[in-house]
Amino acid sequence: MMDRSYLEWPFFTKEHVDFARRLDTFCRDQLSRIESEDDESEAGLDRTCREIARRLGAAGFLDPCVVQTAGGAFDVRRLCLGREILASHRGLADFVFAMQGLGTGPISLFGTEEQRKRYLPPVVRGENIAAFALSEPNAGSDVASMTTRAVRDGKHYVVNGTKTWISNGGIAAHYVLFASTGEAPGAKGLSAFIVDADTPGLKIAERVRVIAPHPLATLKFEDCRIPASAMLGNPGEGFQVAMGTLDVFRTTVGAAALGFARRALHEALGRVLERDVFGKKLSTFQLTQAKIADMGVGVDAAALLVYRAAWTRDTAKRRITREASMAKLYATETAQEVIDMAVQLFGGTGVVSGKAVETLYREIRALRIYEGTSEIQRLVIANEILKSFSKAS
Repeated sequence: MMDRSYLEWPFFTKEHVDFARRLDTFCRDQLSRIESEDDESEAGLDRTCREIARRLGAAGFLDPCVVQTAGGAFDVRRLCLGREILASHRGLADFVFAMQGLGTGPISLFGTEEQRKRYLPPVVRGENIAAFALSEPNAGSDVASMTTRAVRDGKHYVVNGTKTWISNGGIAAHYVLFASTGEAPGAKGLSAFIVDADTPGLKIAERVRVIAPHPLATLKFEDCRIPASAMLGNPGEGFQVAMGTLDVFRTTVGAAALGFARRALHEALGRVLERDVFGKKLSTFQLTQAKIADMGVGVDAAALLVYRAAWTRDTAKRRITREASMAKLYATETAQEVIDMAVQLFGGTGVVSGKAVETLYREIRALRIYEGTSEIQRLVIANEILKSFSKAS
């Protein structure tokens, strides 16, 4: 069993600890029973994702992914615990959990009562899959350069454009879409909409294959008419909707990386304690012990940053731009290093397809890119530190 002693830290309430332990038990009992079909095939991957969502929803573990009460707030510590524990057991389960939150986060935070009642309950039950459609072929981190347009036409908006790298593309029941409505130049002219997957004019242009199989797609909008009532917030508030949502979920990316790193350390410990080399256990060599020490320090330091950010958001009820960016940057970069060391300790076995550490090696790489690359996080952190210094001077 993986180390869960961090649950004794003062960041958590009894309810958080109970949630984490129940989820850990669920993962051992339930996730192992979901037979992975050929995840290289779209159909097999889609079925696996739907089944994971169904089981998580039936067990009540998707509750943290939405805010059911208007004016309420996400429990970010619960979201982070969910992602860390799921990631430590199965990367695809973390993906499903995370996207149920990110794909409905804007509705939870900015939706009308009607929108909330229509879209949130099926997602919590695991019956519907959610998606967040922000990125474009030439507009990832630079959201202001978005070219997808939504033009008002009576009681509707007509959308034209392309979105790509969209998680759950092709299996989602709805997409939270960001498009330019032109109220002002750049980011100030963006708006957010809920688009049902069966809306005429929306099509899946391409399924995107990546090194760690997840359902990703490129979406095309061609004269796609959506009702004006599908807008989230007001015209021109799309950037606020996107950043408000990402400010909650960015910390959870660090938590997922932490789960991957913790699993890698667990696997490495099992390996070095049983592996005989030159007549001795691999664990007795000082070079091995140095790696284990570095891995352990990295995991705990990442956990402290992740749960500091989550605790601050939950208790101070404020934006945590600096804390979230620090958590994501450090946890994802460190997890990459920890997993690499685990692969090295496994030797040739570590690069055999399907082995735990080989899977982790592929899973971790995307986390240093999505929801703000490591390079962008460094710019954000520096800007926040400089602003704080200027205010104090």
